[in-house]
Amino acid sequence: MKIEVKRIGNSDGFILPRELVQRLDIKRGQEFHVTELPGGGLQLLPYDPDFEATMEAAEEIMDEYRDTLATLAK
Repeated sequence: MKIEVKRIGNSDGFILPRELVQRLDIKRGQEFHVTELPGGGLQLLPYDPDFEATMEAAEEIMDEYRDTLATLAK
C-alpha cells in the first residue's frame, strides 16, 4: 500500500486509508512508537511505555559498548 506525506496544518503527516485503519483497529489519538530500520525503512508499533523504557535502556547500552558491539559484528 502506498501512502504519501502531506501537509497537515503547519506540520507534515501521513493520512492512512480508512480500510487500513479499520483492519488494524487504529483509533484516533492512539500513540505509536517509531523505529528506524536499516535501509531507510521504519516500523510503527502501538505505544507501550514498557517497550519505550526497554528501547531506551538498549540504546544506552549500545552507545556505551559501541566499539565492543562493532567488533563482535565482524
